Amino acid sequence: MAAADELAFHEFEEASDLLAETPDAATTSGSNQLTPQGHVAVAVDSGGSYGAEEEVEESDRTALLQEEKQQPGFWTFGYYQSFFDVDTSQVLDRIRGSLLPRPGHNFVRHHLRNRPDLYGPFWICATLAFVLAVTGNLTLVLAQRRDPSIHYSPQFHKVTVAGVTIYCYVWLVPLALWAFLRWRKGVRERMGPYTFLETVCVYGYSLFVFIPTVVLWLIPVPWLQWLFGGLALALSAASLVFTLWPVVREDTRLVAAVLLSTVVLLHALLAVGCKTWPSGSGCQMCPRRETTV
Repeated sequence: MAAADELAFHEFEEASDLLAETPDAATTSGSNQLTPQGHVAVAVDSGGSYGAEEEVEESDRTALLQEEKQQPGFWTFGYYQSFFDVDTSQVLDRIRGSLLPRPGHNFVRHHLRNRPDLYGPFWICATLAFVLAVTGNLTLVLAQRRDPSIHYSPQFHKVTVAGVTIYCYVWLVPLALWAFLRWRKGVRERMGPYTFLETVCVYGYSLFVFIPTVVLWLIPVPWLQWLFGGLALALSAASLVFTLWPVVREDTRLVAAVLLSTVVLLHALLAVGCKTWPSGSGCQMCPRRETTV
């Protein structure tokens, strides 16, 4: 057992010597550390949060800078520039997602990730309109070779008609769908519709499968053309249904069934129009007139 004098309080000699050398120093209670005046002591708590105050100040400064940064206006070029800020890998990933739809794989959550773009839908629609016009003219050229009595004269307005039709479909149908889902959100509070740009982006990428399909329609086999068209429609419509299902499943069964059926029906009408219109009245075919001198 230790002696009583060993348990008595003893003043440390180092502290006494330090106070003698620096009379202006002050001691800190609780830690017995000497801190000269004019210096700042940084305390370290039991959790090891060293410099926590500096980190808080830095985060507050960053938040203030972000608040002070003004967002570009709706009428400025910078406002729309963010919708085209995507790279090639992102566009290819979203194209693959539209070509390979599967249940439980949401295109918006897994591919868009709350960053919809207009670059991909814009060029997909433009390419589809151009390919429709070119293949429609080529189809009639091939028909002319089989029947020499047919006179073919190309009409370039097919590009304009196809472009206006496709762009109206990609913008107006998502607008109506988005407005309907916003209205149903007030009726069914659990529903959370996508944004308008996300809906446009989904529709735009869903049309990519029709580009190679339209090229394959140059094969002069009717049943094979309709087979390619049916497969393209199935993939494109499945991409839309699997993306919209997490939103509409919280609604009543009747509303969900009618909404998804309408989406598929409108998509089918677009596919049938792409199949039948280019070889129809879009180009002029008339019997060849032979002039005699």
